[in-house]
Amino acid sequence: MSTRVLTGITTTGTPHLGNYAGAIRPAIAASQVDNVESFYFLADYHALIKCDDPARIQRSRLEIAATWLAGGLDTERATFYRQSDIPEITELMWLLTCVAGKGLLNRAHAYKASVDQNEAAGLDSDAGVTMGLFSYPVLMAADILMFNATKVPVGRDQVQHVEMARDIGQRFNHLFGQGRELFAMPEAVIEEDVATLPGLDGRKMSKSYDNTIPLFSSSKELKSAISRIVTDSKLPGEPKDPDNSHLFTLYQAFSTSAEQAVMRADLTAGLAWGEAKQRLFTLLDEQLAEPRERYHDFMAKPNDMEDILQAGAVKARKVATPFLAQLREAVGLRSFAVQGTDVTTSKKKAKKASRVVSFKDEEGFRFRILSVAGEDLVLSKAFADGRSAGMASKHVQTAQEALDIRDTDQQLSIWFEGECIAQSQTYSSAELCAAALVELRNALTTES
Repeated sequence: MSTRVLTGITTTGTPHLGNYAGAIRPAIAASQVDNVESFYFLADYHALIKCDDPARIQRSRLEIAATWLAGGLDTERATFYRQSDIPEITELMWLLTCVAGKGLLNRAHAYKASVDQNEAAGLDSDAGVTMGLFSYPVLMAADILMFNATKVPVGRDQVQHVEMARDIGQRFNHLFGQGRELFAMPEAVIEEDVATLPGLDGRKMSKSYDNTIPLFSSSKELKSAISRIVTDSKLPGEPKDPDNSHLFTLYQAFSTSAEQAVMRADLTAGLAWGEAKQRLFTLLDEQLAEPRERYHDFMAKPNDMEDILQAGAVKARKVATPFLAQLREAVGLRSFAVQGTDVTTSKKKAKKASRVVSFKDEEGFRFRILSVAGEDLVLSKAFADGRSAGMASKHVQTAQEALDIRDTDQQLSIWFEGECIAQSQTYSSAELCAAALVELRNALTTES
């Protein structure tokens, strides 16, 4: 069984060393592991909460896309997309907003920080607070839950985002799942060694503190930034404490165990801070030289990046579109044309739901048949128009025992008027295929 990993970066600035070590690098590494499905996105809707400069947002989107690609992200294996290219995410956000408790959102770190700042300044607690800032945890939950991500790489200070996604997803499952887990429960993944990289002054590396080390700047600029790392006043020859040195923490994030052991021993023996900074520069400059070149190549070819991201959006929507259709049905936003029950009858006499979900993707109008547990049984072909798809769907739901279901080469298919209109996956054994056939018949059988 595969693990689905998802992460993203808000597009409000130029990527720095902390972004790379704390999020991008571990995410790219995870994407190269067998049995891992990776979803990586540019969180450009989130950027609108923090920034009202369109030029800055556009520039940041370019820089972050180029950074991920230069860092070695394989877009054939991973799904790489812009949040704003997936309209299903914002629709899901509204569905989740309708179940998310205000009390839960009151506890979000960003909102609490704004309230605390306002109260300290003697202002109204909500002064300057937009609904974007207040409800952004719901958008983040939609990012995660839309793709049923099970692992979400985050910094230690972002664990709350995943916890809130779990809370909101559990609430939705409880209200609308009818015993099914519509959403998988995500887990936060932290790289314990360097989940949060220190900046030049020892605080978390952040654009907010202006203490960052640019990721793909020139060698000269990189060296200049490293020279500004704050150290203690111990002179050459005096022992240094590696465990209380953020310079050493930075070195650890990019070095091997053997290199760390040598650096630790030399600092303890009195290595000068200037020499230690030179070692850090040499280490980073060597590791970043090749991706730095790729980065500048991508930045010079924005059309190539646009093509890559559009292809990623198509892949993402192949997951998002049918899943949202399933969620719409779960909350009652169903097509009148394929209503599976007589709404005028009592609950006691109502028909059993046929578990047919209609939707539209880039190829046309489709429907899929789900088991009682919500598992895919068959997927229809793409119809040119909604009327044709509706007629086929209605036939599937009303034909009962007369429905033409065929079992060929361990694959189920549904036929109508001499044409195959829907197919299942190919099962690994005849036994599994036979069991699926029973499940399909049961799903389409009306209660007496």
